[in-house]
Amino acid sequence: MNVGDRVRLLTGREEGIITRLLDNDLVEVAIDNDFTIPVLRREVVVVAAEEQKAFGQTAASIAAERNAAAAGTRQQNSPGGAAKPAPVSAKTGAKAPVSEPVRVQKGLYLALVHQSPELLAVHVINNTDSDLLFTYGEDRNGQYRGLSSDKLGPKAASRPLGHWHLKDFDQWPAVVVQLLPHRVNGNTAFELLTKRQQFKAATFYSSRQPAPILQKEAYLFQLDEKPAAPVNLAPEKLADQLKQQLSGDAPAKPAAVAPAPEPVKAIVAPPHEFDLHLEALSPESLKAEPPLSNTAMLKLQIDAFEDALSRALATNMHEIVFIHGSGNGTLRKELHKLLSRNKDIKFFEDARKEKFGYGATLVRLK
Repeated sequence: MNVGDRVRLLTGREEGIITRLLDNDLVEVAIDNDFTIPVLRREVVVVAAEEQKAFGQTAASIAAERNAAAAGTRQQNSPGGAAKPAPVSAKTGAKAPVSEPVRVQKGLYLALVHQSPELLAVHVINNTDSDLLFTYGEDRNGQYRGLSSDKLGPKAASRPLGHWHLKDFDQWPAVVVQLLPHRVNGNTAFELLTKRQQFKAATFYSSRQPAPILQKEAYLFQLDEKPAAPVNLAPEKLADQLKQQLSGDAPAKPAAVAPAPEPVKAIVAPPHEFDLHLEALSPESLKAEPPLSNTAMLKLQIDAFEDALSRALATNMHEIVFIHGSGNGTLRKELHKLLSRNKDIKFFEDARKEKFGYGATLVRLK
């Protein structure tokens, strides 16, 4: 059972898609009418591809067809609701051909496809004649996390690589995709393409069009606007290059070469007990001249808290304790306000009073 699997609830007839694995016994399922619920693994069953082939349709598609059929019946029975005939050519009297959908040119694409009105699935599409090796990852606030890698044949699309809600658009990460086309028994190699796609509302909603291969409406983004440069490895070409270098006739090398990108740093889990006191976070800030204002101190502590929390979530920690002290309670209130808005938090409470008093908060993560 994996993220992206379509499942049916054993306690009802609803179907949905697994969007997150909460723990060993619990998964989050997005039901077709858009709300997500936590469900025990033993209470869902994966809808197998063989089942769909045998019966032809899922319960959701059957219901959709029934609704469409009912709507068509109402239209035909309503006054003036008869279906419009196909347009007829004035010159020949023949029916005018229906316009074909816009064909997307060959290339590599990132497609976000509606699984339901609010839930989108992320796919990589290889609309070329070459095979494709790719990696998929997400960049949140400068912290990269690799999530998947796979191989696609020509004219193929990947399985869903992620599921995002439109209501969380402002919190979507940037997508980082690395692409390496290749051809078996070919004499041409291609350079690796790396594409970072950040989504902006101004251009996102205008990108909707039919996606190749998937044959569905999607928000479509081309990943290879600049095609991968071929490198000819044919023996005769290599021999010519070697002769030119030995004779001194080889073309001059460019004066400057762009440096290779630095490798993405691995995410390090924070300590189980994270101290937010300034003397622990930044001892030098206590000696700053002029002294930091209360607002600046609070911002430094909040930034450290958010960084530690994001690293704890990214490294799948089950819980973390934030030591904030008692004081006047300002920092504690700010932390609790932020925690109450975070959907990845199972619950939070005052940590062990015999050890911390009221100066620490235990956070349990989903």
